[in-house]
Amino acid sequence: MTEHNPNPAVLLDATAIPANRGGVGRYVEELSRALDRADARLTVVCQRRDAEHFDAAAPQSRVVPIADELETRPARLAWEQVTLPRMVSRLGVQVVHAPHYTMPLAAGVPVVVTLHDAIFFSEPGLHLGAKGRFFRAWTRISLRRAAECVVDSQATADELVRYARADRSRMTVIPLGVDTTRFAVPSEEQIRFAREHLGLGTQPYVAFLGTLEPRKNVPALIRGFCSAVKNMTDPPALVLAGGAGWDSAVEPAIRAVPAGIKVIRPGYLPIEMLAGYLGGAELVAYPSLGEGFGLPVLEAMACGAAVLTTRRLSLPEVGGDAVAYSDVGAGDIAEGLRDLLADGDRRADLGRRAVERAAGFTWSSHAASCLEVYRRVADQAPHRRIGVGSR
Repeated sequence: MTEHNPNPAVLLDATAIPANRGGVGRYVEELSRALDRADARLTVVCQRRDAEHFDAAAPQSRVVPIADELETRPARLAWEQVTLPRMVSRLGVQVVHAPHYTMPLAAGVPVVVTLHDAIFFSEPGLHLGAKGRFFRAWTRISLRRAAECVVDSQATADELVRYARADRSRMTVIPLGVDTTRFAVPSEEQIRFAREHLGLGTQPYVAFLGTLEPRKNVPALIRGFCSAVKNMTDPPALVLAGGAGWDSAVEPAIRAVPAGIKVIRPGYLPIEMLAGYLGGAELVAYPSLGEGFGLPVLEAMACGAAVLTTRRLSLPEVGGDAVAYSDVGAGDIAEGLRDLLADGDRRADLGRRAVERAAGFTWSSHAASCLEVYRRVADQAPHRRIGVGSR
């Protein structure tokens, strides 16, 4: 770090990430790495199991593992409200970045909160019970109490204004990025490695990547895929990679797959395998009902994949004219798959355009914008009630 660093000292709370780093875990990891490279005065607070990982990701930064076990949401929330503010004082930081909806209410310094989507409001049926209530409540609290909220897309900002009456002037839209050292057009060796892991041999396949949760619309994808390939002599397989999730309709949809059509569920794939998996597919299908950003789409684009997705919420902000679109019903998905599978030239063209577009989304740009937010809220801190975030 430089001796006269103009950036405020920032604590990034990485304690909420799961052991398998999809979603928010990927976001926090990439943000810490990009901030470290940008000469941020960064402290990463994480669970003990992740300390070595963040030491490697952010070698110039201070990594502070905690002794507490935070495997449940109540335990982590209690730690965030009671212990984290004490750490803020002891570590001498000027800003806290809470990267996953919740925030310490008495941090003593300005708090920046990342709100990844508003689907808890716009599609409440996709998050039933306590989880939906928890995130709706904390989104409203953070919008009111944070010094500033970072959101991943303009669509999310619009939805937060619509459903949670957010103050648009206190939100900053900062698109996510893609690590092109990990997500790039794969080599033949990378593709072969992914195929061997999946047991596909030389069979072509359609790829999906994401947690199997209701908003990913996987049952409709399965039905649409079966309809699209049912008359093919040698149909491709459908591979559903990602965490098991909680969509109870996935298993019945798989059981209904006709004989002769292959659907594979390999579970979570290590990040080292994803370029070969995504870039080696005939196409990547992501028929989501709505995303706050759509990181799997961007990562597939960076790998040169032809992507079929939907126009819901943020996905057109990511895909632009470099992906193909369908509606979310099984019949619409089937039509989109059928058209792309029959047109190799179009798939190749989409793959080329996807790589070019993905190059415009970088973690370094995301981190630079976050640093601007940190500087802004730190500069405003003497003129406000610390921890409340009112202007």
